[in-house]
Amino acid sequence: MLKGFQNTFGAPILEGYGLSETSPTATFNRPGRTKAGSIGLPLDGVDLRLVNPDGTETPPGEAGEIAIRGHNVMKGYWKRPDATEAAIVDGWIHTGDMAIRDDDGFYFIVDRKKDIIIRGGYNVYPREIEEVLYEHPALLEAAVIGVPHATHGEEVAAAVVLRSGASATAAELRDFVKTRVAAYKYPRLVWLADTLPKGPTGKILKREIQPPSI
Repeated sequence: MLKGFQNTFGAPILEGYGLSETSPTATFNRPGRTKAGSIGLPLDGVDLRLVNPDGTETPPGEAGEIAIRGHNVMKGYWKRPDATEAAIVDGWIHTGDMAIRDDDGFYFIVDRKKDIIIRGGYNVYPREIEEVLYEHPALLEAAVIGVPHATHGEEVAAAVVLRSGASATAAELRDFVKTRVAAYKYPRLVWLADTLPKGPTGKILKREIQPPSI
């Protein structure tokens, strides 16, 4: 979408990242210093790091949870001290968003921490699989979720909606992804849906998706 917009209108798109708790921006790409798909670099006065569950920082190329510190971070949640204590640790707010950092210092969101699928001990990031699915010309919408599995713990599954007038089978979409990602990542279960459940803002509500039985 970004490339299509820029080619059509001749105007660059600069991506950024933030949340309400960071008032609301934390990172941004700069004119003349940008990478497509990246949320950019931290703003002046803002510190950002990626951390493991134990609080240690991850090296470049390895996913970790985004933690932010700076003048833009909120003081706390109104009358919710327990929630504030859980979110802000030693002045760093833990966002619940997972990202990687490249050798140039640019950050790339990979997914929400709560959405990660653990298949046989390997982490699978639904967003990565969804982005591959969206490259298929017949696809309109996709949602990748984890479903219980007897031996792997979780299995990768995908609910998809086709574009009006387009045709594709579940097996075709599964094989499309299979050739583009590591063997443990592709969705073994794919099914076609008429629509996907959405909230008031149009965001797909993955928790409301009911997969068929495996």
